Amino acid sequence: MHFSLVTLFPEFFDSPLSAGLMAKARESGTVDFSFRNPRDATTDRHRTVDDRPYGGGPGMVMLPEPLAVTLRALREDAPRARILMMAPRGRRFTQQLARELAREEHVAILCGRYEGFDARVEELFDIEPVCVGDFVLNGGETAALNVIEAVARLVPGFMGKEESGEDESFSDGLLEYPHYTRPEVFEGLPVPDVLRSGDHGRIAAWRREQSLAATLRLRPELLPEAPLTETDMAFLRHKAAETVERPGRNLHCALVHYPVLNKEKKSVAVSLTNLDIHDIGRCSCTYGLGGYYIVTPIEDQRRLLDGILRHWTEGPGLAANPDRGEALGLVRGADTVQDAVDDITRRTGQRPLVMATSARGAGDTTVGQVRSILAERPVLLLFGTGHGLSPHLVAACDGTLRPVRWMDGYNHLSVRTAAAIIMDRILGDCY
Repeated sequence: MHFSLVTLFPEFFDSPLSAGLMAKARESGTVDFSFRNPRDATTDRHRTVDDRPYGGGPGMVMLPEPLAVTLRALREDAPRARILMMAPRGRRFTQQLARELAREEHVAILCGRYEGFDARVEELFDIEPVCVGDFVLNGGETAALNVIEAVARLVPGFMGKEESGEDESFSDGLLEYPHYTRPEVFEGLPVPDVLRSGDHGRIAAWRREQSLAATLRLRPELLPEAPLTETDMAFLRHKAAETVERPGRNLHCALVHYPVLNKEKKSVAVSLTNLDIHDIGRCSCTYGLGGYYIVTPIEDQRRLLDGILRHWTEGPGLAANPDRGEALGLVRGADTVQDAVDDITRRTGQRPLVMATSARGAGDTTVGQVRSILAERPVLLLFGTGHGLSPHLVAACDGTLRPVRWMDGYNHLSVRTAAAIIMDRILGDCY
């Protein structure tokens, strides 16, 4: 496999590409490298490769002409080369992409400097932006080394044992299991018995469980895309219940029936809906919320709510459907939003951050921010009935979530649907 590196600093790669397995792979011809410096395509005596950006702003931008000359020469020598550009806005570099690139005969990598490339370069050439992470580097050379090593080690002949390249972290969407070697006991810590048993089936099962447990503990966001069996899922459920502090207990929601808007945008009170009580209650129980409040100051509505809850948590409904009883056991009545806030404060010892939800406006808080807050303090999500929460109630909140479908013109979900979507975004299985 051949790598072409377009870089202003080819010497940057001298040591990394001349050490360890990479050096052996180069000696054997498994991989090889060539370098193209855009400075060699300049025509002025200063070999200028950058200039100030149009429109002003900090930094310098790489000139298009030296890059275009360099890339045309590259394309002439290697018509089928796949050209990558290391850029923060590019496609995320993953093990899957590394496997894909390892099947190519020739990969070219553009390493930027300064503020990046003149945008017209991408219009003129078939270039794929690739990003190795959400952080800033001095240039693309360090990022390119990540790509080179991850891809080269998947090329047949690079590794000592072919399976070594795949039996590692991320190869199957999970973190790797722990490894042990001699001595059998080190500073009082023994090698796990199963690894000394000689039972390859038990060892494989132990390694799989260790891999699953490590991923759950350290990188749970990988689990939704990882291939999992029913056995894996059963193990993860048990492990999560046993060891993982689930943040759902810090999330609470309230379905507000007053003050909300009617069609004329007037602040009114609306009646309870049986489906809202049941469906949001079941969602709240599924995602492990700390509580679900029905907010209404109207006395007959409170009596109606109490009667529904007693039927399912104490009366005939509990015997007929105990799962429904468990879900409705989370439901509490409150005269006002402040009453719900006071109840959460009393039960948790902390005042909750109160977040409004709305299908209108831009919002000032993302679900990721709410997820982070849950690690430190409780959050109360307010869902509005009628035509949405009253503006003065929204203004009194600590923040407002961004609308669920803010990029589309039609954003008219039922409150039950919106609550389910928002809960899942904040508290999906990986959190």
